[in-house]
Amino acid sequence: MAEETPGEKTFAPTPKRRADAAKKGDVLRSKELGTLAGTAAGALALWGLGSWLNDAMGRIARAGFRFDRAALDGFAPGAALSDAAMAALPPVIALGLIAAGLTAASQLLLGQDGRWVIGNAGFKGSRINPLSGFKRILGWQGLIELGKGLAKLALLGGIAWYWAGDRVPQLLRLGKLPLEAQLGQALEAFSSLIGALLIGLAVIAAIDYPLQRFQRDKRLKMSLQDLRDENKQSEGSPEMRSARRQRQRDLARGGVAKAMKEAQFIVVNPLHFAVALTYDPARAPAPIVLAKGRGETALAMREIAAEEGLPVLEYPSLARAVYFTTRPNQMVREELYVALASLVAFVMALKRGQRPRRPVVEVPEGLRFDGDGRPENRA
Repeated sequence: MAEETPGEKTFAPTPKRRADAAKKGDVLRSKELGTLAGTAAGALALWGLGSWLNDAMGRIARAGFRFDRAALDGFAPGAALSDAAMAALPPVIALGLIAAGLTAASQLLLGQDGRWVIGNAGFKGSRINPLSGFKRILGWQGLIELGKGLAKLALLGGIAWYWAGDRVPQLLRLGKLPLEAQLGQALEAFSSLIGALLIGLAVIAAIDYPLQRFQRDKRLKMSLQDLRDENKQSEGSPEMRSARRQRQRDLARGGVAKAMKEAQFIVVNPLHFAVALTYDPARAPAPIVLAKGRGETALAMREIAAEEGLPVLEYPSLARAVYFTTRPNQMVREELYVALASLVAFVMALKRGQRPRRPVVEVPEGLRFDGDGRPENRA
């Protein structure tokens, strides 16, 4: 198998790549899905608000075709137009708002990248540049859009032609019916036409949405070098990682600093776990765990111990045993008394200025754990 070259864009875009592209305005959009959503919303709104619109159109028609001597003598076209607008605009605006709202929602909810990008509303000279326009029209994308437009025209035109075969004769006889019946049948015919066209629009949207997703993924494909650069940015430079670890350690220090003031020694493993202990016969008959931690907290405890001059004793098995069996401000398990008693004696000898031999401790087999707190397997 040929080895992947760093500059060849063959890798699928990462979530960060998609998010960065969306911030720049390159988001997943399907005009056909928006058209379907807008038309479906208009059809539902027309079905729900049809009687309101029908009544409004009836009032306008009756007012427009009724004449008497007073209307002719005081003819005021401005007032007539104003009355017609006041009657028709409310249902029309309601229909438009519903259709526009659902169309916008269909685009914003396409996926995780759906969003409103305010930068797209700004002025861009390339949008009115004739050369750019000709390139879009005459390029491959323009040819693809032309082919899609002709296919849509053929499909929707065929559906409309099939619908008209039964409906046109009925519509031609509308003039023989009363006004209310004319408006009602016209509204019903228009609604049925939209319903038929919705089937075609659904087919078009079902094809266009996966196509738009495929084209966007292809446009955002990444090379091996792109992946390396993104990984480097996400992890940060060594200086940034060091600063991040220091911040974590500072937070950890704040959580254990007070308890460490009372500790007499800490037991570590050697970097991953740390347990701070003290022994005061007047307080408890056995050593007490004042604080414990792992990872950054354990490193912070080591730093505090160095600052306070506390002995740091590296006993990995014992550190894990105390860590996983005892909570802060509790006495250690009875099975660990002997092991910790030898450490307490060792620390007391150090404080008296002596140089005792480092004790050897044994941890009972039932209290030996690995780094994840699971009992160690013994043969």
